[in-house]
Formats: sequence, structure tokens, C-alpha cells
Amino acid sequence: MSSPIIETHELSYFFGNQQVLDKVSLNVPSGSIYGFLGPNGAGKTTTIKILLNLLRSEAKNVFVFGQELSGNRISVLSRIGSLVEQPAIYGHLSGRENLIVRASLLRLKSHKADEVLELTGLSSAAYKKASQYSLGMKQRLGIGLALLSDPQLLILDEPTNGLDPNGIIEVRKLLTNLAQQGKTVFVSSHLLSEVEKTASHVGIINKGTLIFQGTLQELQHLSNEQVLVEVDDNVRAANILLKNGHSADIIEKQVIVPYLSKDQMAAINTLLVSAGCSVSAISKSKKDLEHLFLSLTQS
Repeated sequence: MSSPIIETHELSYFFGNQQVLDKVSLNVPSGSIYGFLGPNGAGKTTTIKILLNLLRSEAKNVFVFGQELSGNRISVLSRIGSLVEQPAIYGHLSGRENLIVRASLLRLKSHKADEVLELTGLSSAAYKKASQYSLGMKQRLGIGLALLSDPQLLILDEPTNGLDPNGIIEVRKLLTNLAQQGKTVFVSSHLLSEVEKTASHVGIINKGTLIFQGTLQELQHLSNEQVLVEVDDNVRAANILLKNGHSADIIEKQVIVPYLSKDQMAAINTLLVSAGCSVSAISKSKKDLEHLFLSLTQS
């Protein structure tokens, strides 16, 4: 991948006396799907509004396509497509008519509507009223409206929020397809499990502070390996392990011990069995990324 599409340098932002962002330095590679993660109220939407110049950073520390945003607003924003909150769709018009209306406002030819319908998988519903679309179809139409000008960068705020499983899969496939075509996708979410299926890079924000940024693989490396023990009496087994110098916890009906080696696993099994515990299973596993996300954002 080449130089970053989005860079912010210690971006801070206040609403009155309340600090919403605290020195956030984003680095979004070209051609990536960048998952911008954090709990509700963490500062995701504020960051996106700054990237779209809907809110302004007076420090001039926001760069998109290598250009400082506030001084190059028109040239930068003309290369960005966005969907923030709910898509602006006319329910009494068909999907195709919605796209044609937007195309005319952008001074684009009407055939762009058909290209976008094909790209978003809505060609078969082109003449159906948008009010009759499912939520997933409406989100894809909203993303289609953002794609009309063939932007290099797509910025989406919680695009799968409120969708059923089918709708989520539809949007996921669309985002993956767009990245394969060379577009950069910056997508915010509070669901790590969803972003994990599409993103190449991840930024995690909590209480206005960027607490992790890197590839998905780098995030996974933080997920330390663990020994999972299934035993007849979790409390007794955990106490035995603790008394013998092991770190142990009980999570979801399993005893969890940090993994050190195969010899350590064998020693744990021997210790518990010799103490009269009935061990039904012992295995090695990485911490679930969802639990890792929670541990990072709830600290």
C-alpha cells in the first residue's frame, strides 16, 4: 500500500469545555478497509464529521489525500463519498430515480445510476419504490448515493447499525467488493465481530483517545494464548491452581490460565487430576477478539 489517505496529527476537539477528542493521530493506508472502533460516545462520529469538514479543526492537523483539509476543502471533498447516520432517500421514488436525482445535482450523466445499481447489487430492484426496500437494501442504496461520483475514499458511520443478519452480510460483501476495486473504506462501528470480517486495519478509540491502531493481525497478536480447562468444579479447580502458583480465572464455565508451554498444560492437568478433579477437556486458545476489545475499552 502507498502513502496514507487520511492522517490526523494529535487531533483534539472540544464542545464547549468538554473534550471529545484527545490527540487522535489516525493513519489510514490507501486501499484499506479501516475499521474505526469504539463504544457509543467514544468520539467516532465527531472524528468523522471533522474528516468531512462538518466540524472544523482550527489546528489544521487533518490531512486527506496528502492535503490539509480546511485549506483544500473543495478539492478534497470532491473525492470523498460518505454516509453519516441514515441515508437521505426519497421513499416515493424508485431506487434508480433516487440515484438519478442525486446524479443530476452532481451534474453527472444518468447512466451512472445504472452503474451504481449494478455495483451495489440493486439492479433487480431498480424500479421498485425505495419505501419497499429492506433495511439492508436501503443501506446499500445510501452507499450507492455516496458512490455516484466515483470517490477514492468512502467514509461510513455505523453502516450496519440496526440491520438484520442478511442486511449485515449484504453491506459486508459490498464493502469488500469496493476495496477490491481499489477504493479506501473508512468505516466506524461499535461491533468488533463485524469489522473483524472485513477490515484490514483497525483503530480503537475510547473516551476520545486512540488506544490502538494497526493491522488486524497486530490486534490479534495482543490476544494472548490461554489454557482453557473444563472441569467438574470450576471454583475448586481455580483455587487449587492459585494455591500452586498459577494465575487462574473463571469465565463462561471454564477455568482460564495464561498459556506458557505444553509442559505447563500437562502440569495443570496432572495437578487437577491428582487433587481429585474430573477434567473433561483441556485446550489452548487465543482470547476472543471481542473480549480483547472489551478489555481495552472498559479499562
